[in-house]
Amino acid sequence: MRRGLRGVAAATMALAMTLGLAAPATATTGSKPPPPSEDPFYTPPDPLPPGEPGQLLDEREVEVHAEPLRLLEVPVRSWQLLYRSTSATGEANAVSGTLLVPDVEWQGEGERPLVSYAVGTHGIGDHCAPSYAMRTGTEQEVALLASALSRGWAVVVTDYEGLGTPGVHTYATGQSQGRAVLDAARAATHLEQAELTGDGPVGVLGYSQGGQSAAFAAELHPDYAPELDIVGVAPGGVPADLTDVAEFNEGGPAFGLVLGAALGLATAYPDVPFEEILTERGERTVERISEACTAELGAAAPFGTFDQYTTLDDPLSHPEWQARLAENRAGQHAPEAPLFLYHGTKDQLIPYQVGRELRDRYCELGAEVHWQPIPLAEHITGVMAGGPLAISWLDKRFAGAEPVDSC
Repeated sequence: MRRGLRGVAAATMALAMTLGLAAPATATTGSKPPPPSEDPFYTPPDPLPPGEPGQLLDEREVEVHAEPLRLLEVPVRSWQLLYRSTSATGEANAVSGTLLVPDVEWQGEGERPLVSYAVGTHGIGDHCAPSYAMRTGTEQEVALLASALSRGWAVVVTDYEGLGTPGVHTYATGQSQGRAVLDAARAATHLEQAELTGDGPVGVLGYSQGGQSAAFAAELHPDYAPELDIVGVAPGGVPADLTDVAEFNEGGPAFGLVLGAALGLATAYPDVPFEEILTERGERTVERISEACTAELGAAAPFGTFDQYTTLDDPLSHPEWQARLAENRAGQHAPEAPLFLYHGTKDQLIPYQVGRELRDRYCELGAEVHWQPIPLAEHITGVMAGGPLAISWLDKRFAGAEPVDSC
C-alpha cells in the first residue's frame, strides 16, 4: 500500500525543526497508534537471538504523515524496523527505526541512494521516538526528510538506543548513536520489500544530537561497518566536546539538556557516578526528564548549575566521567568518507568554537572536510540555512562529483 509523508516548506522549518527548543505539533487526523511503551513491536526478544549488527529482528509496514501543515507531499512506502546494534560498551542491543522509500524514481546512475538520517534532540521518553512521531504526525524534522525523499533517495531514521525500545535513551552518547546510525543503514538493505542493495551508495545526515551521531558514524565506519559504501557525511551543529558544551550551558536557560546528557551517558556507562551524587532536587528533576520530550527537557532546569543538582560542584572532573567523556569526544579518528561540516557562528547552545575545533582535529587527521560556517546563525537558524546546503552537497556526492576540501 502506498502511503504519504507530508512535509513542510523551508519557510516553516523554524516550527518544524526545533531540535530542542519548541514543543512538537499536535496531530489532527485519525486515532493515534499506541505509544512505544504499549506497543509490543518495540520489545525485542530476550535474550537476543544470535546475529550480526544490522540484522532485522522485526519489521512492519506503517503509515506516516505530518500535520497540520501540508505544503509538500512526497508519496512513500514506510516500514518500522527493529534491528540489532551495539551499545557504547560493545554489548549487543536492539534499536528501532523507520525506513522511507519514495515513489519518486532515482534519476541518477546506479542503485537508489540510501541516507541514514540522524535526528536532533527529541527527548528521553519512549513516546518521543521519531518512529512514533512520524506515525502521529508530530515529527519536527520532516522538511529535510521530504527534501531527501523528493530526490529519489531512500531514508532510514534510527530511534537510537533506548528511545522507543525498553530502557533509558543513551542521549548524547556518540559511541552508541553512531553505531545505531550505521546499523540502521544495514537493516534497511536487509528489508527485501524495499529493494535496496547492500552495495548502493550511502550518505549520512544529522544536526545537533544528530550531528554528533553522524560524526561518530563517520569515524566508526571504517572499522565497524566497512562494507557500507558511504560517499559522504554531513554533520551540523556538532556537540563535539561534551565537556565544553556542558560548561558553556551551565547557568544558562537550557541547562536541562546538560542534565539529560548526564542521564544518557550514565545509562550508557553504569560505572560513572550519577544517581549517588544527585541532590533531592536533582533526583526530582532527573525523574521528570527521564520521560520528557524536547521542550520539557530543555526547560527542566533553567539557569541551573551543577551544585544545585549534584553533591559535587564539578562532577565532570571525576575520573570516571573524564574517561567516558573522552570516549565521546568527536574528532579522534579520521573518517574515510568526505565530510560537510557546518555550524552557526552565533550558536547559543553549542558554541561555534566547538565546531571549528572539530574541523581542525579532522584536518589534522587527514580527513577530507568541506567546512561551512553559517554567518550570524544561532542553533535553529543554523540548520534552517545549513540543512539545505548539506542536502545539496550530498546530492553532488551521489552524482559522483569530487568534494571541495577546506583543509
